[in-house]
Amino acid sequence: MDMRKLQAEAIGTFWLTFGGCGSAVIAAAFPQVGIGLLGVSLAFGLTVLTMAYTIGPISGCHLNPAVTVGLAAGGRFPAEDVIPYIVAQVIGAVFAAGVLYVIAGGAPDFDAAKGFAANGYGDHSPGHYGLFSAFLMELVMTMMFLFIIMGSTHSTAPAGFAPIAIGLGLTLIHLVSIPVTNTSVNPARSTGPALFAGGWAIGQLWLFWLAPLIGGVLGGLLFKNLSSTPSGQIVGSK
Repeated sequence: MDMRKLQAEAIGTFWLTFGGCGSAVIAAAFPQVGIGLLGVSLAFGLTVLTMAYTIGPISGCHLNPAVTVGLAAGGRFPAEDVIPYIVAQVIGAVFAAGVLYVIAGGAPDFDAAKGFAANGYGDHSPGHYGLFSAFLMELVMTMMFLFIIMGSTHSTAPAGFAPIAIGLGLTLIHLVSIPVTNTSVNPARSTGPALFAGGWAIGQLWLFWLAPLIGGVLGGLLFKNLSSTPSGQIVGSK
């Protein structure tokens, strides 16, 4: 396994978690100039777009265990590399959450237990959506995210535009699903903030692994079965 790929995945997932969750923790409700739901959604999309152009040629820019698993299910990524990629992604996300925790702690009213951009359902859903709604939202959104990734990175797709489609796809996902779960579709992104929020966030973390992983597999298989040339482009292979 090329360690440069794992380093790229860790750095890229750091950027996604720090940029996306940082926008939610620091800038979303900042007095008078807060960026709100739209701004947070754009921030997550921009982290993926910028990293896709930066580390895409090195690692494929997965940044997400559900993406790695989905690409493997769709025949676009070697199965033996799935676990190392996931480990690197989780390390990057946890490190990002740690840095964000230190920065956010500089505010006098900071309290990580109030959320810290963690994902949740029930009382911890922004809109108080229940378990089933949260599970279904995460599953469907991750499935469609993989469908977009598989299609935009296919060997027959226009070259150079995949990061734009993927980044805007993630932006749209956040615009729809932030009220339901605070939007995960990424187990690594969920794990980092949950470890620092503690308590309920860790207790509900299982859903934000299970639903995205299932959705990722379904999205990868859906495009593979639909495409006339399912093999396409290997993303992040050796």
